[in-house]
Amino acid sequence: MSHFDPTKLPALDPADPAGLDDLLTEDEKSIRGAVRQTLDSIAEPYIAEWFENGGIPNIREITKELGSLGVLGMHLEGYGCAGMSATEYGIACLEIEATDSGLRSLVSVQGSLAMFAIWRWGSEEQKQEWLPRMAAGDAIGCFGLTEPDVGSDPANLTTWARRDGSDWILDGRKMWISNAPYADVAVVWADTDEGIRGFVVPTDTPGFSAPEIKHKLSLRASATGELVLDEVRLPASAMLPEARGLKGPLSCLNEARFGIVWGSLGAARSSLETARTYSKDRIQFGKPIGAFQLTQQKLADMSLEYIKGYLLALHLGRRKDANTLRPEQVSIGKLNNVREALEICRTARTILGGNGISLEYPIIRHMVNLESVLTYEGTVEMHTLVLGQVLTGEAAFR
Repeated sequence: MSHFDPTKLPALDPADPAGLDDLLTEDEKSIRGAVRQTLDSIAEPYIAEWFENGGIPNIREITKELGSLGVLGMHLEGYGCAGMSATEYGIACLEIEATDSGLRSLVSVQGSLAMFAIWRWGSEEQKQEWLPRMAAGDAIGCFGLTEPDVGSDPANLTTWARRDGSDWILDGRKMWISNAPYADVAVVWADTDEGIRGFVVPTDTPGFSAPEIKHKLSLRASATGELVLDEVRLPASAMLPEARGLKGPLSCLNEARFGIVWGSLGAARSSLETARTYSKDRIQFGKPIGAFQLTQQKLADMSLEYIKGYLLALHLGRRKDANTLRPEQVSIGKLNNVREALEICRTARTILGGNGISLEYPIIRHMVNLESVLTYEGTVEMHTLVLGQVLTGEAAFR
């Protein structure tokens, strides 16, 4: 019987002390590397400036670069989509959000909301018209569900679609819609005499406008707007034929939430690594601040929460790839990982002291971005009650 000799084991990687990399396949690592390399080239050097200025000036060029990389709708099959696994999509989301949540929001809204809605619920004609262009980044999509007075309770939509002969007429407003100001197509959800239905709306349709929402202090590298629908006339073929009721939009939100489970970890990892590196270089009282017990406790606690969040994300990814993932389990991931990622960013900021609020470092940008991620695709309260219902069998929503 051989004896275990820990001295012969490879040294621990301080960026991966739990050895999480051992859980990934070579293909998954390759995708991670390709996404990281591309983001380091097209976005990382400019992202702080984009955030400070409140937008990405070459957004269509960036979207086409992301399309060439294959991350737009990458977990969908056919129609020019990459057909990657859910776990590979999650890993890509982590790397994209390690650069900025706004970029991951662009990818999520494009692929998991707008493209998924058409891919899952659309007609063959709708799929052929839009999905190849969207996968390539030649067309940008947005997803219109939230309204000025309707957020967590989408059953009470006020946007209305009525029949006029064989056409549909849409009236209403949507609010807090990512990608809206530059989108080419909007998937809009509206109430009808037949219940809630989805419509594919080209943004050049008369009566449609998407004014940008200004004065944001979060997700500043992501364009957010309203959707204003004023007697927007659409042919019958604009309706998503397979989507009836809330099942349609909620299925799309679940896809986007899965990406958030992974993506939020990217913001956390970036902040943790920034703080760890800074703690080794910053000298106070004659030694690096990383040599003080309180700083080490912060780093250890952040690392633990990141490790646990990563294991949860990977578990949910494997379940999704095995077609055993339930929406309630995605809620667990979204609730935990965004909340803990935000706490990691806040703690990392304290290690940098005053420098932590400077855009010279990514932490404050990640921190304020995650305040939005905490709310969108289901608030903390909603995901808490989803888990509460699982635990008790009682629905506390109403």
